[in-house]
Amino acid sequence: MFKAKVLIKRRPSILDPQGKAVEKGAFNLGLTNIKDTRIGKYIEFTVDTNDRQSAEKEVNDYCNKLLANPIMEDYEFTLESAK
Repeated sequence: MFKAKVLIKRRPSILDPQGKAVEKGAFNLGLTNIKDTRIGKYIEFTVDTNDRQSAEKEVNDYCNKLLANPIMEDYEFTLESAK
């Protein structure tokens, strides 16, 4: 069994209005050195297999088909052995 940790981010060429809104809030709080804020998603789940290659394929399929929008987002993940 593996624990998957997935980070999904908008591609750099895609506008991030949520990041801009948070950055404006930081500016309003006096945090004037904050720049280029991007908001992403962090997701954790377990994959119930003992075969790492099978787990990687399943995580890729999950990300490509459901978790990430392949047109606008990129993702990366790590797998750790779950106890």
